[in-house]
Amino acid sequence: MPALQGSRRFRRIIATFALAALLAACAHLPAVVIPQAVPASSRLVVFDIDGTLTPTVARIFTARPDASNVARLYAQRGYRIVYLTARAPALQGTLRRFLSHHAFPAGDLLAPNSRAEYRAPAAFKARVLEGYRVRGWDIAAAYGDSSSDFEAYAKVGVPRERVFALRRVGAAACQPGAWIACLPGWEQRRAELLGPAATGDGRRSGRVPVPAPAH
Repeated sequence: MPALQGSRRFRRIIATFALAALLAACAHLPAVVIPQAVPASSRLVVFDIDGTLTPTVARIFTARPDASNVARLYAQRGYRIVYLTARAPALQGTLRRFLSHHAFPAGDLLAPNSRAEYRAPAAFKARVLEGYRVRGWDIAAAYGDSSSDFEAYAKVGVPRERVFALRRVGAAACQPGAWIACLPGWEQRRAELLGPAATGDGRRSGRVPVPAPAH
């Protein structure tokens, strides 16, 4: 029975990626021009997508509960939203549909445009984030699920206190890296951002620090 279940799970994963490939039609995302930051609004929040906004790297059409709510809270407070994924070019065509369908706020969407970038995700993401940094942007918070995410954030100098790991659904622990907290999902983080009002008893829902809103 375990072998049969494993076989069915494998077939579902293959079917998911096959469908994504058909929908994507091998489309690459257009290049994003990184703007110069201005003093009044120079902070951004970066989100990985697969395994971070989605439950696992294979379930690319499903959003985790409260993931979009957290992103919207940041957007409402004036942060620039950056969606940074290392998804293969052939599967990128569904990304904008995913973000729109699940009500994620508008933001920059960046992904590999070549096989070389796809095969070196940490280097690709670090290079993108360095582009923001040199233009005056301050990374106020960074979310990811894989060690390559955390490596990229560390390379561009994001302090450990601003990095949050998401535990993939079904995993026993978060992947290793320099992060302040391992989150089982987005519900806890949403409560933290909302503050005491989220718990209804005058206390914060956890001990994860909340970055101050942009001024």
